[in-house]
This record gives sequence, C-alpha cells and structure tokens, in this order.
Amino acid sequence: MLRSFWSNVTAGIAVLVGIAGLSYVLAGAAQPPGGPAAVVEFTADGKLKQPIGYREWVYIGEVVTPNELNGGEATFPEFHAVYMDPESFAHFKMTGKFRDGTVVMKELSSVGSKEAPSGNGYFQGELTGLEASIKDSKRFKDEPGNWAYFSFGHKYPLKAEVSKNAAAACNQCHQDNAKMDWVFSQYYPVLSAAAPRSK
Repeated sequence: MLRSFWSNVTAGIAVLVGIAGLSYVLAGAAQPPGGPAAVVEFTADGKLKQPIGYREWVYIGEVVTPNELNGGEATFPEFHAVYMDPESFAHFKMTGKFRDGTVVMKELSSVGSKEAPSGNGYFQGELTGLEASIKDSKRFKDEPGNWAYFSFGHKYPLKAEVSKNAAAACNQCHQDNAKMDWVFSQYYPVLSAAAPRSK
C-alpha cells in the first residue's frame, strides 16, 4: 500500500513537471518576432507603433522647459517624464552603457499651475505628447550612434504609428549636447545613481 502511495505521488509530480515544461514551450512560441527583448513593434514599412505599458518601465528623470521661459513655445513643451525599458536599465546598471535595443520614452505634459499648497513652482497639467528614442544597430545602422527618434505628436489624440524623424531634426543636437551616447543623461539623476562606480 505504501509502495502504491509513493507511485501515485511520483506520477503526480511527473505530470506537474510535464505541464510546466509545456507551458514554458508555449510561452516561448507565443513571443512576437524579435524575441522577448522586442519591447516595441514596427509596421511592415518601418513605422513605429505607439508603445504601450511604458509608464510601468523605469522612470529615469524629468525635465521642465516652460513655454514662458522659451519665447512662448518650447521645442518640447513643457514637462518631459522619461522612461527606459527595464532590460536596458538593468544592462545600464551593470555596464554603464546603453545596450543595442534600448528604448527611451519621453511623455510630455503641460504646466498646469504655478502655485500649490507646498509653494510656488511649475506643476503638471494635462498630458500633451509622446516621443521615443531607440538604439538599434541593425534597423538604424545608417543613423548617427544607431539612434532613431520618433514623435507621436504634441497634441492629443496622438498618432498610432509614425516614421522616424529626419536625422537633421534630432541627431545633431544629441551628438553635440548629450553627455553619453546621444542621451542627455546629465539631466537624468536616476541614471547617474544607477551607473556602476569605478573602483
């Protein structure tokens, strides 16, 4: 009887292991083209589809360029909340570098008010726009630094899919002014804190 009990237990474990293995295989097969690291999706003609879920990525910093301090219309008005995909952030923590496949999202919002119970300043209003920067040495092999830049608009409703911006519109400014690899990391303290320290 004891032998029968252990036989049943062993059989049950084998079934559970088999189910787990099958689930793993099916999950792998369900991955979209490009594998699990493909955090963004492109159309057949190379347009970037508006990413989803980026607000659950790693928040790396925020910049504010108020319209009133920029001749009435800032280039990227006005708050920029910046997010990086988690796998690329983990890679940056280990290496201090942006891996091939890095995606950085910049979500724009307006200045809503300049007064609050906590004091005077600039406080966020409504969401207004969305930008993306992607490093991909295969897809953007001819772009400086292999970075391409996309804008879904600065007014809602945003575009569902967009072509990359012309290199002259973005890359030169990044090349001339960004601290590291075409990224304005000097404005993102989370990146500075995450980068490995030299011993």
